[in-house]
Amino acid sequence: MTTVRAAYIDRLGPAAAIRYGDLPTPRPGPTDVLVDVVATTVNHVDTFVRSGAFRTHVPLPFVVGRDLVGVVARSGDGVAEFHAGDRVWCNSLGHGGRQGAAAQRVVVPADRLYHLPAEASAEAVTVLHPAATAYLALAVHGRLRPGETVVVGGGGGNVGTALITLAVALGGRVVATAAPRDETFCRSAGAAEVIDYAAPDLGERLSAACPGGIDIYLDTSGTNDLDLVVGRLAARGRIVLLAGARARPALPVGDLYMMDRSIVGFVISHATTAELAEAAGAVNRLLAAGRLNPREVVRIPLSDMAKAHQMVEDGEMRGRRALVVPG
Repeated sequence: MTTVRAAYIDRLGPAAAIRYGDLPTPRPGPTDVLVDVVATTVNHVDTFVRSGAFRTHVPLPFVVGRDLVGVVARSGDGVAEFHAGDRVWCNSLGHGGRQGAAAQRVVVPADRLYHLPAEASAEAVTVLHPAATAYLALAVHGRLRPGETVVVGGGGGNVGTALITLAVALGGRVVATAAPRDETFCRSAGAAEVIDYAAPDLGERLSAACPGGIDIYLDTSGTNDLDLVVGRLAARGRIVLLAGARARPALPVGDLYMMDRSIVGFVISHATTAELAEAAGAVNRLLAAGRLNPREVVRIPLSDMAKAHQMVEDGEMRGRRALVVPG
């Protein structure tokens, strides 16, 4: 195979800048693995990289996308843990100078590649980014301990659902805010209580649902209403910011520092390979147990990747995930 079909850009720009065509087949180095892509997907962060909103090294032409499920074609001479035919996954291509996942064949550094559990299908690609994000936000940056109360703002979305699932798996008690139509789904993911995010007495409801205070708060909507939350944190409670790049909320400084409370920002693109591997272990355990499943999957051919990006940007994929399949 001297060329591969790929979705790529020649310049940073809108979704319409994505092209579909032939590129030279990538060649793995001694610590790389060549992977035949079975499926990829689209995350919001992929649109940020493509547009230039998230600043990272992008070699042009640039294959978009970061997540894949695939099969090993061959490994570099320095790779012992992966062999031809192995089913694998990756969730950290497409930024930091690495080409993306949206092609028939891609090169993956071996330390960013993981075996796919036998129980998982190609649809696993749709939950990799949300689930790994959730694990790192909770376990690494939120320092979640068993028995603590976690409030997930926007529990009905893709990352929100993953946060509920991972928090419960890590021993937390979850209170979610969501639209009433999402209550049943949030409870099925493990939320102990679900509160209407638009309720006029939201603060009072949160206080009643978290009588000992909120140990970790995560808002997937990006609103980040710190006036609402900071005073309701437990002593040494934590807020993990993972959305809302343009938000400029008021900060109740006194309530924050007088109770040893803290706020930390987090994006998975800065995670180390060791952190990603730790997250992958947790993700694989949940995949093997059948506990990570997309709410709804939309199957899209790789040739329509521009359309898939536009759908994500237009909000058409709320609660749904794109399963993008090479032709």
